[in-house]
Amino acid sequence: MTYSFDFSWIGEYLPVLLKGVGITVELILVGAFFGVALGTLCAWIRALGPLWLRPVVGAYVEMIRNTPFLIQLFFIFFGLPSLGFRMSELQAANLAMIVNLGAYSCEIIRAGIQATPRGQFEAGASLAMSPIQTFWHVVLIPSLQRIWPALSSQIVIVMLGSAAVSQIAAEDLTFAANFIQSRNFRAFEAYLVSTVIYLFLAIVLRQLLRGAGALLFAKRRAAQ
Repeated sequence: MTYSFDFSWIGEYLPVLLKGVGITVELILVGAFFGVALGTLCAWIRALGPLWLRPVVGAYVEMIRNTPFLIQLFFIFFGLPSLGFRMSELQAANLAMIVNLGAYSCEIIRAGIQATPRGQFEAGASLAMSPIQTFWHVVLIPSLQRIWPALSSQIVIVMLGSAAVSQIAAEDLTFAANFIQSRNFRAFEAYLVSTVIYLFLAIVLRQLLRGAGALLFAKRRAAQ
């Protein structure tokens, strides 16, 4: 028995696909920006911050890195309302991605910070830089340059993991594929199309991150 492919439904369900792609892109942008910002803050605390805060951040990082993303998502969407914190599907999905990427990026960025020679801290102090200026110019930027490929890969991995948010009815690309195949019963074609779109998004995201890294570190390379 031969299988007859049918993609004629794409025109009919194109708005559903485009909406799903839009939600997925939003999850990527929000999750990457705020997740890396959270990770940077946590990395500073774990490497250079107050001693009393380090165990707290360490516990957060270990908890997130050693539990499934889907469970974290369910806890935020189904568990927090029991404590009075109610949010929409999209808000819960965004928060879950930020919290998840924050933990993973924390350890990646912390590795870069701890690789900074101690003499560079002293050099910053000798130039009358404030602690914030020293951290930004002497520690953080060189650290990001060292770990940028690893951080970029982690962002792409978290983006691909965003497919799990369809489990709480967040209308991302996977939700769109599930919806389409439940209506036209063309599961193979629906998931093939979504797979190709995810592949395209991952390639584009990786290239954008590579370009962002080139722009961010261009001045530093020129100065070296």
